Amino acid sequence: MLEVLRNWYHAYFSDEEAVYLFFILAAGLVLILLFGRMLAPALTALVVAYLLQGLVGRMTRMGLPEKLSVWLVFLLFLGALVATLVLLLPVIWKQTMNLVQDQLPRLLQASERWLRELPTAYPDVVSVQQVNAIIDLAQRELAHAGQVILSLSLASIPGVMDALIFLVLVPLLVFFFMADRQKLMDWAASFLPERRQVLAEVWAEMDLQIANYVRGKALEILIVAVACFVLFATLGLNYALLLAVVVGVSTLIPYLGTIFATIPVAAVAYVQFGWSSDLALVMIGYSVIQFIDGNIIPTLLFSEVVNLHPIAIIVAVLVFGGLWGFWGVFFAIPLATLIKAVAYAWPKRHQSPLLEE
Repeated sequence: MLEVLRNWYHAYFSDEEAVYLFFILAAGLVLILLFGRMLAPALTALVVAYLLQGLVGRMTRMGLPEKLSVWLVFLLFLGALVATLVLLLPVIWKQTMNLVQDQLPRLLQASERWLRELPTAYPDVVSVQQVNAIIDLAQRELAHAGQVILSLSLASIPGVMDALIFLVLVPLLVFFFMADRQKLMDWAASFLPERRQVLAEVWAEMDLQIANYVRGKALEILIVAVACFVLFATLGLNYALLLAVVVGVSTLIPYLGTIFATIPVAAVAYVQFGWSSDLALVMIGYSVIQFIDGNIIPTLLFSEVVNLHPIAIIVAVLVFGGLWGFWGVFFAIPLATLIKAVAYAWPKRHQSPLLEE
């Protein structure tokens, strides 16, 4: 057994760069796991600044001074943030409350009527007792969910001040990350060893993949959300903005997001229109948008295809989403790509077939 462990150690850690890389990854993981909540504003600002840096670089290539480019991009970001907080979020919140208070009870009543008709239509398959049991279970779960929502809303009252601090700190940190980008990168590089070929390979791969994926995914969310809002508003569907945001955000979850987003869209359309041509128009238009999003938009937005097996993508979404929630889901594919890049750049590595198609 000791010989096996010794051979494994020499195979993967005989090169000093492998040791450097291991300790850097371990330190980063421990830092996020232990202090991620406290450092959330800094980490969020770092991500936003990284996303905005592409626009700064594009402006500088057009001939604008770097400081002017930083200020213009920062003011654009600040304007978008204020517009989101003042215009978008209140409407989404209002539509969410209306949906919960008005549409959800109507949907539950329609579902209960449909369930109670099943024993008459299919007496050999479904009994009245089974339907009553399902309805009782659903009512208990809804009552429990209501208590959970109430407790969360009460528990969130002390967190209002934290949210305000977050909203003040993040824009401030974004500006400093962008303005002092080169100084911060030089400072971070001073802690790295002089021999860092493997680190350079991993960083080059990740810089390309993250820049391509995250910026492309943010644009994809915007395109899908706007297209759905135009469709739903044109067809007169209630809660058009809320449903459009849900569909847009669902693109973060590969393969499963479409299923999760389709349920509320179909439910709201069914309660509002019933079995009619309007319902068919909503679902047909929605299906067209999903088809375009699944087959055309990624080709246009992502210059470099993230070459990961579907199993690896789904596992990454489950693992990182479970660890870090929304941000874990958002960065699941880039983090999986990081693991792939490390595995391929690691000295004397072994390749895994799940990391490539």
